[in-house]
Amino acid sequence: MLDEDGYFGESVAAGYDESSADMFASDVVEPAVDLLTELAGSGRALELGVGTGRIALPLSQRGVEVHGIDLSRAMVQRLRAKPGGEAIGVTIGDFATTEVDGTFSVAYLVFNTIMNLTTQDAQVDCFRNAAGHLEPGGRFVVEVGVPDLRRLPPGQNAVPFHVGEGRLGFDLYDVATQSMSSHHVRVADGRGSYLAVPFRYVWPAELDLMARLAGMRLRDRWDGWSREPFTSESRRHISVWEKPSD
Repeated sequence: MLDEDGYFGESVAAGYDESSADMFASDVVEPAVDLLTELAGSGRALELGVGTGRIALPLSQRGVEVHGIDLSRAMVQRLRAKPGGEAIGVTIGDFATTEVDGTFSVAYLVFNTIMNLTTQDAQVDCFRNAAGHLEPGGRFVVEVGVPDLRRLPPGQNAVPFHVGEGRLGFDLYDVATQSMSSHHVRVADGRGSYLAVPFRYVWPAELDLMARLAGMRLRDRWDGWSREPFTSESRRHISVWEKPSD
């Protein structure tokens, strides 16, 4: 049974930064913060799924006022314990529907977090919620992987993403429903642990339609935060939708 923090309760939050250490590397974080700082300008930034502050903290340190929404109190406690954590305003709640005061020049979702919403309706709600918080001309930014279905031969529904000593990770896909689950097996000191987290994968064109339903339009799509071209071989995309200014 899940606790009030969903799938990101104390047991996950306690080791989240260490298990995702490669995503905290400066060469990963800095390009994202550079782009978000530019988009924020003199305005405020809203992070949907702020977590332990991987992006929010360095963005705040650039002088951008950041507010976050997150369902997990355990993750937010880690954010609060870090230097500068108290400067980040946080609202506890489902980022698909939770509203906060004021408007923002940029709202953003990073590191596949849009897929934590496991139904299409919830993802549509998220776009509407983001648009509702943006000032005219504001931007909504999403970083998410391109569904990796080309690696699925007929009859197979599993794709490994990490195979190494002491750790095994694989994704299970259901192409009929666009549901998937990420499975993590770890062995340390002779003891094993297992965690499964559900997701819903989503296509770039599907996200564009969600944005249109929310009154936004696609402005840019790149392969990475340094604005590399998005191609048919891209494994992820950084997409930017704009709320009309009129």
